[in-house]
Amino acid sequence: MTTKIACTNQKGGVGKTTTAINVAGALSERGHDVLFIDLDPQGHATEGLGLGQAYESEPPHLGTVLVEIGEQERVNDLIYEHEEMDVLAANIDMFTLETDLTGAMRSRERLEMVLDELEYEYDFVVVDCPPSLGHLTDNALLACGNLLVPALAEGTSIRALEILYDQIDSLEQGYETTIREVGLVANRVETDGEAEEMMEWFEATLGDQMPIWEIRKRVALKRAWNEGVSIFTHSEECDMEAVYLDIARYLEDLE
Repeated sequence: MTTKIACTNQKGGVGKTTTAINVAGALSERGHDVLFIDLDPQGHATEGLGLGQAYESEPPHLGTVLVEIGEQERVNDLIYEHEEMDVLAANIDMFTLETDLTGAMRSRERLEMVLDELEYEYDFVVVDCPPSLGHLTDNALLACGNLLVPALAEGTSIRALEILYDQIDSLEQGYETTIREVGLVANRVETDGEAEEMMEWFEATLGDQMPIWEIRKRVALKRAWNEGVSIFTHSEECDMEAVYLDIARYLEDLE
């Protein structure tokens, strides 16, 4: 059985792509076959995995199979082989997807339909979502059923999480499904009063519902992104590897 994880927070700049890439890298490091899906039209993860050329490639691409139901089986031809994981890259044409899917049949189930066409059964699928709520993020939440939430240790995260959870409640009621929050990753945590207060708030408010991991601000994570790999393939050692591996071990135990 494939475990599918959506990495999302509609607030931008929270380390969403860094989380998705390095959690996928940790799962690969632990011997799992991983498919990484960049569902963000901005393509930051695609670039961060060294696939910048794919972002500007001609159709068909990921956007094609999401919009055109008759083309969905072509997804198997669109998978790029990265040294750590397989990748379904984003494409610049995907900026029109929100409009393209509006009013379309099963508009929020297109990613699930595409994943059903995969010929290879991966251990994990990790989806990097756009920093917004809309058809694409809804597609990821419904297709995966598991949500990993990246957030910053600052006060603005409270309102962002409230909006995200309201959207999850709406999807669960509308589609009679369950979307499970499997953990929160606090990113770029620094030693200051606001960060300490927010980590305490995360623990007090969410700690009995899900694990909370703390990722400290490390330049090595940015350098790994610049090299097109996760921190596990990057030549520079980083103490945050242990945290991502802890996340991977937790995800392995999901039922």
